[in-house]
Amino acid sequence: MAKTKFLVTGGAGFIGSEIVRQLLAAGHHVRVADDLSKKDTSIDNRADFIKVDLTDPQKTEEVFKNIDICINAAAKIGGIGYFHKYPATILSENNKLYSSTFEAAVKSKIQRMVYISSSMVFESAAHFPSREKDIQKIPSPISSYGFSKLTGEWYCHSFWDQYKLPFSICRPFNAYGINEFPEREVGYAHVIPDLVRKILSNQYPLELLGDGQQTRCFTHVSDIARGVIAVALHTNGLNEDFNIGSDKEIKMIDLAKKIWQVMEVKKAFKVKHKKGFKFDIKRRVPEVTKIKKMIGFQPEVKFEAGLKEVVQWLKKQKTQGKF
Repeated sequence: MAKTKFLVTGGAGFIGSEIVRQLLAAGHHVRVADDLSKKDTSIDNRADFIKVDLTDPQKTEEVFKNIDICINAAAKIGGIGYFHKYPATILSENNKLYSSTFEAAVKSKIQRMVYISSSMVFESAAHFPSREKDIQKIPSPISSYGFSKLTGEWYCHSFWDQYKLPFSICRPFNAYGINEFPEREVGYAHVIPDLVRKILSNQYPLELLGDGQQTRCFTHVSDIARGVIAVALHTNGLNEDFNIGSDKEIKMIDLAKKIWQVMEVKKAFKVKHKKGFKFDIKRRVPEVTKIKKMIGFQPEVKFEAGLKEVVQWLKKQKTQGKF
């Protein structure tokens, strides 16, 4: 049986690199297209790597030649602080990426465009858990990042309507795992590496954005990648959208306490609440029965085990002077 020829845009990033690793392990041919603009990029030397600016239509056309399936993970992305500081950049650059990649996909007549969206499209959700079909009813996201990711979903529908470009939409919910570094500026990193960095730097009391009552559902990056690949290769994934993640909610105050315990800090757990960001969503939890029923996928990594793995990895990176 001939293996599929995959293109993974943003394939050197946090989620993209794990998708690449799993595709290569399964014996598929993988081409990675990335501009290496993020500092914690990871390139698997078994893949065909092309450093490219995917906002350049001509260069993007070359990257898409002789490809069966594109997993489109390239995007301007960061933590909540990044969303607030660069709203115009996020909208402008991501729209250029979408136009360039989707148009190249049509010209190359690929078999499917698998678009990596985000749980941020459910920013304005009032019904929980959030179902895929709710996207048709809820108000548009209010942050530039959420709106940008929803725009990418509309590219999928529009390019199918006009050009019959087959698609799948995957919405990861709060990925975490090794190979994601913290940042020094508040809100630039995702919450787990950010909290681990603060504890490793002996911050006390531990600073927490907002009141700590915000909830999230964390999903190990290996499960996210496995879900994306399962959708990409399944006939039931064609022209469908899927939430990919765990539906187990945790409050941010409880997450901080759990990390504190995993890191075996001697001092009593104590937090200092800092003013949160304007678009800090209070609750985010997915309905995940659709992907389980149609694709046969569900997450496997237990959160406690994944969290311990991340803490140990970040401790090692810290001792090596990586951050």
